[in-house]
Amino acid sequence: MRLEKIAIRIVLLVSLAATYGVACATDAAAEKSTLCAGCHGTDGISVSPEIPNLAGQKETYLANTLRAFRAGERSNPIMMSIASDLSDAEIDALAAHFSSMKREPAVAGP
Repeated sequence: MRLEKIAIRIVLLVSLAATYGVACATDAAAEKSTLCAGCHGTDGISVSPEIPNLAGQKETYLANTLRAFRAGERSNPIMMSIASDLSDAEIDALAAHFSSMKREPAVAGP
C-alpha cells in the first residue's frame, strides 16, 4: 500500500513537471514571437503581401525554414539576423506556436 502511494506521487510530480515544461516552452515562444510580429503580424498574418503568413503553416516547414536562415542556406538579411540567435529549442517552440494559430486574422467585435 505504501509503495502505491509513493508511485502515485511520483507519477503526479512527473506529470506536473511535464506540464510546466510545456507551459514554459509556450511562454518562451510567445515572448520570442514578438520579434516576428513587426513583419508577420501578432496573429501570424503578415502586414504586407510580400511577407509570408506564419499562422497555420506546417510546423516542420517553419522549423526547417528558420534553420535554413540560421545556416545561411536561405538569404534574407533580417531573417538571417533573427534566426542566427535562435537555439534549436527556440526554433521548435516558434514553429509550434505559429503552426497552432488560425490562418484567419482576428476580427474585432462591435
